[in-house]
Formats: sequence, C-alpha cells, structure tokens
Amino acid sequence: MKFGISAATILLTATVSATRSPSFHLSRNLASSTAAFVPHINIHGASSLTKRNMSSTSTPIACPTIPLRDGTPHPSIGFGTYKVGFIPASASSAVASTFKEEPQRTASECVADALSCGYRFLECAEFYGNEAEVGKAIKQSGIDRKDLFLCSKVWTTTIEQGEEAIRARLDQTLKELGTDYIDLYLIHWPVPGKHVEAYKTLEKLVREGKIRNIGVSNYAVEDYKELIEGGITMKPVVNQIEINPFLYRRNTIDFFQNEGVVLQSYRSLRDGKAMDHPLLAKIGASHSKTPAQILGRWCIQHGFVYMPKSVKVERMKENAQVFDFELTSEEMAELDALTTPEALTTFEELYRKCVNRDTTKDGTMEGVKMDITID
Repeated sequence: MKFGISAATILLTATVSATRSPSFHLSRNLASSTAAFVPHINIHGASSLTKRNMSSTSTPIACPTIPLRDGTPHPSIGFGTYKVGFIPASASSAVASTFKEEPQRTASECVADALSCGYRFLECAEFYGNEAEVGKAIKQSGIDRKDLFLCSKVWTTTIEQGEEAIRARLDQTLKELGTDYIDLYLIHWPVPGKHVEAYKTLEKLVREGKIRNIGVSNYAVEDYKELIEGGITMKPVVNQIEINPFLYRRNTIDFFQNEGVVLQSYRSLRDGKAMDHPLLAKIGASHSKTPAQILGRWCIQHGFVYMPKSVKVERMKENAQVFDFELTSEEMAELDALTTPEALTTFEELYRKCVNRDTTKDGTMEGVKMDITID
C-alpha cells in the first residue's frame, strides 16, 4: 500500500489553495504553482486519498487523509502527546531520564504550539496522564471541534476492571478534552482474558454516540484473530503499533492492510535515537532533508499514519515538512532493509512484558501469547 506525491511545498504559515481534482485540495507555495500533486492509494479498491477541508484560527497542515472503513478521513499526520508535559509512572526509566534533561513544558503549552503549527490530529491516551492539559490547549486555540481529529486509548488497568470502569474512563476523557465525542478510541494493549470484552464495550459506546470509530493498539496478528473469533460486530479500523525502518514487520503489516486496518505508526522517529544513522544522512542529503523528515516521509509513502512528537516548535514544523518530496524506490528499499533479527527479538520481549503491564498480573506471563507473528 503506497502512494506517490510529487513536489509541492507544504506551508505551515499563510498558503493559497489549489484544486487538482474535485475531491483533493492542498496548500502550496506560490513560487511552486506549477508543481503537480498526484496522490493515490488503494486499500482493496477503497476510495482515494482526500484532504480534510478545515478552517481554524491557524493554518492546518495540508496533508492527505486515509479513509477508514466507514469512509471517515483519517489525517495522515498527527501530533503524539506521550511524555508531553507528564511521564507515566510505569514508563521506561531510561527514556524518562533522557526526557527530563530537557526543560519541562506543560502539555497545554506544547499542544498549543502543535495546533498553531497546523496539526489537527491529536493522539492521546488515558496512560499519558495529560488529557486535561490537552483539552485546555484545545479550548484556548479557538479551533472548531469539527476541524479536529481526536484519538484516545483506554489503559490496561481500566481494561482489566471491565465495562463500568471503561465507561467511567471514557466519560473522564471526554470531560478533560472538552468534547462530547471521540473520533477514534483504541484498546491500548490486548490484556489477556480481558481485551475482547473490553472491545465489545467500545462497540456499545459507538452505538451510544460517544465514539465515532474504534480500533486497537499493539495487537499482534494472533490478538486480532482472537478478537474476530470472539464475536465482535465492528472490525477495528486502526491498529496503532511501532513502525519505522528499524522495526518494519512486513508480514504483520501486510496482514493488517489486507484486513482493511489502517496502521498508525508510533515511534515513527524512533525517539530520536537514529538521527545519526549514515543511511538517513545520505538520503537526506540527496533531498536536502533532515533524518527526521526522511523517516516521516518513509511512513507517509508506505501509507502509514505518521505521528511525530516533540516539545520544540522548530521540530514540530520540521517533522511536518514531509509532503514536498518523494523517496525513490531504491531509497525505500534501502530503508526497508534496516530491520534486524535483534530488533524483532526485542519487540517480542517488549510485547510479552507489556500486555499485563500495570494489571494485577504485572510481571508475570499469565495468559500471555508466547507464539506470535513477530515479523
């Protein structure tokens, strides 16, 4: 699942809109007014990409969207809010320590900057512990709710506690974000023995109008199959998993795309840990782009939802500038080949550790699938 985008400079400030087809619009640099922008995507014959037509107090990033099962346009770029202004207690201590070396800013300040930079898809979660601050930034921005795409996730502890806890948590999320519905709500981890019933609770909440679409996060192929076999009535529209050239799990990705599941990529930029990789530097030099922009473009070109995160305005802008160039097929192949067997083993270990994380079974392998598709 890939799409090509020819050169057009995407602006984060004032832009002029040009129409290339009845259903696709973009903002472009006036100096590049002759540049063509011809995206195409095919999810089992699904409709082509469209651009969200959004109005607000700041100029939205002109990005393609990917249609979900019901035709809802999902923005191809979003702002991740994990560890923005708050570090969860069970987050990796090593990562947390690195994060604290930077001057702390509140989540509301960071999200306000992201919105002013044009991001309109905000990726949130109960676990992130900052949804009230995100909601504060949304309220102060003056941006219409209809122009935002809000995603949140229900955490393992709540999933384990069952339906009443999930309902209470969603109500709290709605209150904190200052909205009466969520565009997309996900099961954060496939908690053994609990995630299927939790998903069925989300189905009820869709019918009640509190959620527009539902999906999953960190699901292996086997978790998805268990969900389907468990008698659900609404297939997940999204699976949010780690995807970058250093963890490119082709068989898993192919499976979900063949199921019509859109893949959201977290750790798209690998937490900044690969910015000095020589291949990224080489490809970046050929396009006059940074390593971060190469990683972002790789996600976009594969058809994944790209979700960069930064607490710095300059990086927010940089991370979004991925729609004005195209990687060659040779460059994509080189990036695709960066995943090592060791990376897949590390992924498997993390999966086993996290499915019971923060539950009463934390630290045990009770109920954990020991034979999953890791590649």
